[in-house]
Amino acid sequence: MKYISLFLLFAFALLATPSLAQDPANVKAEAEAYYQDRISREYLDRIYIPKDIADAFIQLNDLIDDESKKKFLSVDENEAARKLHFSLGRWMMRNWGFYEGSRLSHYLRNLGISYPDDMARFIILTYHRNLRKQPLDVKPLIEGFIQKREEDFKSRIEKGEIIHEEKRKRNSVNPEKQ
Repeated sequence: MKYISLFLLFAFALLATPSLAQDPANVKAEAEAYYQDRISREYLDRIYIPKDIADAFIQLNDLIDDESKKKFLSVDENEAARKLHFSLGRWMMRNWGFYEGSRLSHYLRNLGISYPDDMARFIILTYHRNLRKQPLDVKPLIEGFIQKREEDFKSRIEKGEIIHEEKRKRNSVNPEKQ
C-alpha cells in the first residue's frame, strides 16, 4: 500500500508539471472584455440599468412610492444621503452594477466619480435636488467627491507606516577599474 501511494504521488507530480509551463491567462484582457460587455447592456440580471442620471431619476420615481418620497424630502439632502446609503444606496450599487460595471457606472466614471459609494451618494443627492426642483449643480458636487478622495489618499499616505525596510550593500569596487 505504501508503494502504491508513493507511485501515485510521483505520477501525479509528473502529470502536474506541464501545467506549470503553460502561459498564464490574460486576465487583464478578459476583465476588459467583460467590462465592455457589461457597459453595453441595457439589462443586467433582468434588471434595467439607467443610461444616465435623468434615466436614473425616472427609474427611482417608478420604484419609490409617494409616501417614501415625502419622508425623503422631509430631511435635508446630506441627511437623506446618510440615512439611505445602506439601503437605497446599497441597492443601487448592487443592482445597477456599480462594482462590476454597467452603463450607468460607466457614465458616472466619465463624469469623474469612480467609487461605488460616491456614485450612490451622487445619485441620492441629485435625486433629492431633482424632487425639490432645485438646480442639480453636478459640477461642484463631482469636484467635491474628487477632492475628498484625493485628501483621503494623501491622509493615508502620510499616516502610512513602513513595515520593513532593507538596505542593500553597494559594491564598493570602483567601476572604472573593472
